[in-house]
Amino acid sequence: MSSSNWTNLHPATFILIGIPGLETVHIWISIPFCFVYMSALLGNFSLLFIIKSDLRLHEPMYLFFCMLATADLIICTTAMPKLLSLFWFKDREIYFEACLTQVFLIHSLSSMASGFILAMAFDRYVAICKPLRHSTILTNKVIVGIGLAIVLRGALLFSPHPFLLKWLPYCRTNIISHTYCEFMALIKLACAQTRVRRTYSLIVAFLTGGLDFILIICSYVLILYAVFCLPSKAARLKALGTCGSHVCAILVGYTPAFFSFLTHRFGRHVPPHVHIFVANIYLLVPPMLNPIIYGLMTKRIRERFLQILSPSKL
Repeated sequence: MSSSNWTNLHPATFILIGIPGLETVHIWISIPFCFVYMSALLGNFSLLFIIKSDLRLHEPMYLFFCMLATADLIICTTAMPKLLSLFWFKDREIYFEACLTQVFLIHSLSSMASGFILAMAFDRYVAICKPLRHSTILTNKVIVGIGLAIVLRGALLFSPHPFLLKWLPYCRTNIISHTYCEFMALIKLACAQTRVRRTYSLIVAFLTGGLDFILIICSYVLILYAVFCLPSKAARLKALGTCGSHVCAILVGYTPAFFSFLTHRFGRHVPPHVHIFVANIYLLVPPMLNPIIYGLMTKRIRERFLQILSPSKL
C-alpha cells in the first residue's frame, strides 16, 4: 500500500472483504440481509410507536421493551448500511476513525441490549415473586435509574476499546476479513503485543454479557420456584405465559452472541465464513425478531397493534 494511506503505522482506511470465500454470492446474500434489516427497522419503530401512543403500556416491562428496541435499532444501523454498500457497490473502504467508532458502538450497544434484557428479567421476577410490591419497587424513577446505569455501564466499560486499538501499530495489512469492524478482528491485524488488550476485552465481556446471563438464569430459577409453589395449574400457566416472550428474546439474543464470542477466541477450526455469517446474524436477527416476539406473545401490544390496523369504530 502507498505511504500516503499510512500514518505512523496507522492505515488511513481499512478494507472490509465481507464474508471470506463467499465473495461471488455477496449480491445474493444481501437480499435476505436487506429484508431482515428493513423488517427490524419497521418492527422496532412500530413497537416504539405503539408503546408511546398508549398510556396503558407505560409500565416497567414495556418501557424496558422500548429501551431494548432503541438499542437494537442503533446496533443494526451502525453496521448494515456499510455492509449493504459493500455487497452492492463493492465499497470496501472504511476510514480508520469510522472503524473505531463502529467498534465502540457495536460493542457498547450490545452490552446495553444485554442489560435491558436483564432488566426485563428483574421486572418479571418482581411481578411474579413480589406482585403486591411491583408498583412500589419499580417506580418511574427506579426505571430511569436502571436505564441510565445500563447505558453508563456500556459506555464506560467499552470506551477504552477505540483507544486500545488506536495505539496499536498495523504494519501487516489493513484488510479486515469481516463485514464490519470488530475489536478482535482489528486486534489480529496488529504487529504488537496484544495480551493485555485481549484480557481487558475478555473481562469486560464477562462483566457485561456473561454476568447478565448468569443473573438472568438466577432470576428465572427463582421465578420457576415461585411459579411451581402457586396453588392452581391455571395460575402457574398464566405466570409462565407472561415470561414466554422474554425467554424467546434471551434465546434469540444470547445464542449467536455466545457462538460469535467463543469462536473468535477459541474456535480456530471454525471456517471463517461460518463465524462471520453468525456474527452478522447476531447483529440482524435479534433486532428483527424481538418486536415480532413481543408483538405476538404480549397480549396488550398485540391488541393495540390490531386496534391501529383495524378501521375506527364509530
